[in-house]
Amino acid sequence: MSRETYENPLITRYASKEMSYIFSDDKRFSTWRKLWVALAEGEKELGLNITDEQINEMKENIYNIDYDLAAKKEKEFRHDVMAHVHTFGTVCPKAMPIIHLGATSMYVVDNTDAILMKEALLLLKKKLVNLIDVLSDFCIKYKDLPALGYTHYQPAQLTTVGKRASLWLQDLYIDYEQINHVIDMVKLRGVKGTTGTQASFMSLFDNDGERVKKLEEIVVEKMGFKEAFKLTGQTYTRKVDYSVLSALSGIAQSLHKATNDIRILQSQKEIEEPFEKTQIGSSAMAYKRNPMRSERIASLARFIISNEANMANTVSTQWLERTLDDSAIKRLSIPQGFLATDAILGIAINVFTGMVVNDKVIEKHINEELPFMATENIIMEAVKRGGNRQELHEEIRVLSMQSAEQVKKFGKQNDLIERMYNSKIINMSKEKIDETINPRNYIGRAPEQVEEFYNETIKPILEENKELLGVNVELNV
Repeated sequence: MSRETYENPLITRYASKEMSYIFSDDKRFSTWRKLWVALAEGEKELGLNITDEQINEMKENIYNIDYDLAAKKEKEFRHDVMAHVHTFGTVCPKAMPIIHLGATSMYVVDNTDAILMKEALLLLKKKLVNLIDVLSDFCIKYKDLPALGYTHYQPAQLTTVGKRASLWLQDLYIDYEQINHVIDMVKLRGVKGTTGTQASFMSLFDNDGERVKKLEEIVVEKMGFKEAFKLTGQTYTRKVDYSVLSALSGIAQSLHKATNDIRILQSQKEIEEPFEKTQIGSSAMAYKRNPMRSERIASLARFIISNEANMANTVSTQWLERTLDDSAIKRLSIPQGFLATDAILGIAINVFTGMVVNDKVIEKHINEELPFMATENIIMEAVKRGGNRQELHEEIRVLSMQSAEQVKKFGKQNDLIERMYNSKIINMSKEKIDETINPRNYIGRAPEQVEEFYNETIKPILEENKELLGVNVELNV
């Protein structure tokens, strides 16, 4: 690692080695060479004058890349693809005359981008499935634990810890569906020539369109894909790049929302992300336990979400068959979008694997608000026992005002329950009042909803992708 130049923190701090390798120079330029080999093999098979010796020479040098020479050639030519054609040809002198035969630069550039994006999407899918797995375990474990619900960040009806987390899980399920969609959407550009008409290949094959079609089929199969786009200009449509970054943005949105919730709940001490024994929360305040993993997810998520706009703008500003103003932005936005998304998925797996739930704190917060929420049920129970609804309503209104004043003005505990115990008008035993305000009476079908969602939606996904389960996540920082 150089200490004299800027290092991308997505590589040095956040993303996994697996994702970093997918967008490395070695992976990219060896893929260019594999595409040149596939093209030559297809052209030979269909009758062009290309020898096995030339093809074998190319195969033997796929990973023998002289980056210094490539840089020198690019400075000379001001053209990255031709720089690598000549660099490849230097170690493949016999094959040099037929490298890149009939192709345009986008043959290697766009086809490689599709190959790398597909591989990166499959890695994200693996991590997303594992995140869904660990989060669903959390949802099931805490599906019955009542918790104070909030709307407008004001106390509302109760929910459960597992039901709240299942809302995060449902968002990730939607992201899973979208990732599958874009995996299917990403196809090779194929063998299309300069403006997508395949004119150069028609010339090579004496205007035999069937052989040109067959050449593309051969290359697509050799590169491990099922199909290429039917139509392209010089490039495949940049709407593909937008759709991919939109799917990454969706994951970022979901995890940003979930970790915002975690940060709020950690402030209330209801839930805490993992905190290691030697971890320091603050350089000044030794007692602090900051939700730094959730904050890191939120920070990276904002980058991913904003990155989506780069491809939206690129799609909308391409001219006719192609302009080069898509190139620099793609070099930045696509790899970095994947690296950042890889990072937040890994961090999220770490967070949900070690999440701490402080049930006594959650119970305390329920007890501070539930007595007010339960007053209608108390009235109805007391009426069943012969009470006067209007008198009961007024009694509880007065008692509620008195208790609220104790809480707001003097910081005391909510004592509404004790006041109702001692009321002459509320003709109910302490045991009956306690039974009526049991938190489990106020969570509706939350536990059943969690179970149904897991069994009907999540479990089938986990069974379908069981070979993907089990990832080792190590955070660099």
